[in-house]
Amino acid sequence: MSSPCSPHPEAQDDGPDDSPAPSPMLETRAPAIDAATRPGDEDEFEIDEEPFGDDGITSVTSSVYACTYERGRRYHCFKNARYPIPNDDMEKDREDLKHAMLMELTDGALFYSPVKNPQHIIDCGTGTGIWAIEGMSSPMADRFPSAHVLGLDLTPIQPLWVPPNVEFLVDDCYQDWLSHETADLVHFRFMAIVLRDIPCVVAHAYKYVHSPVPGPVYSPTLLCPSDQVSHSPSLRSLKPGGWIEFQELQGLPYCDDDTMGDDDPFKRLYEIAKDAYSKFGMSTTIAAELEPYLRRAGFTNIHCKVLKVPIGVWARDETMRLIGLYQKTAVTEFMSTLAGRPFEALGMSAAEAQLTLAMARKSLEDVGVHRYFTYHFWWAQKPGHGRSRDMRRDDSP
Repeated sequence: MSSPCSPHPEAQDDGPDDSPAPSPMLETRAPAIDAATRPGDEDEFEIDEEPFGDDGITSVTSSVYACTYERGRRYHCFKNARYPIPNDDMEKDREDLKHAMLMELTDGALFYSPVKNPQHIIDCGTGTGIWAIEGMSSPMADRFPSAHVLGLDLTPIQPLWVPPNVEFLVDDCYQDWLSHETADLVHFRFMAIVLRDIPCVVAHAYKYVHSPVPGPVYSPTLLCPSDQVSHSPSLRSLKPGGWIEFQELQGLPYCDDDTMGDDDPFKRLYEIAKDAYSKFGMSTTIAAELEPYLRRAGFTNIHCKVLKVPIGVWARDETMRLIGLYQKTAVTEFMSTLAGRPFEALGMSAAEAQLTLAMARKSLEDVGVHRYFTYHFWWAQKPGHGRSRDMRRDDSP
């Protein structure tokens, strides 16, 4: 029996064939962000302290699964794993803040995969479940009323009361998932950075993305679905294979106009964070490097969309200033996380950690420094068995 993390049999090479050579990855990148002539003011925006509210919602937390507390932060203990990020209320609020930021950045798009009428979606590493809940409580739910979303996570921090077509399960993405169905879309967000074995997870997800299957096709000459003769070979084709999508932060700040020096304290903080996460077997800069993992697992039609997110309110565009404020708030709150297990893994003293964070915070207040992060949106499709693993599509990003 093959390992759960070995490439799926459909992804293996069957020897020489006449399939065309793999097509190149399609990538789009955002242009530089225009800076405002005058520095922005954070007070121009009002951010709701509880943007998604908890009224009438009961959460199942450590009463079900054991947790441990360190330096006032709560961490899950699933399989006794040491995880660098807490799962407490502070972190839950930060995750929901990041969701609000990405909704602004993508103009409300929950995913970029060109999924047609999805019926089953798996949200792996669902966190607070806000992506799944909002997806089934938004216009997407109206467009796909029969869709079902299954959210998987190691820790049960999701709300109890959810839309009827949303379900949450405690599950491990490295093991066989509890889903009994293959999915039209397997979705990951803010996950790659904390995965210790990307090839394993991507190869495992391949099994849960459905393969192309025969399905009815509506002829343009027919007036309505009732006129369709679904069993006629001329009116049937292959339902496209399902999709996998990653939405990931590249964990290093960048700058296009040389206002951020090499010795910038905030940049230095994220270089230290990269070293710290490597102690856990994780990479903070994996977001830009997912193509070979997707291709090796057997996925095709690989796309990557790279968007820039300002850190702070220095951008000229009002929406980008709001996004920048969200991002600055998220990274400021993330600093207390770094002061815990990540810096401890590097052997940093408490005094050294606090000095590093204080210098980064001070540097972050300088709106004359035009820092930004890049977010990488990857989506790829599962091909049919025996077909080329790189069937070309015309719907480039």
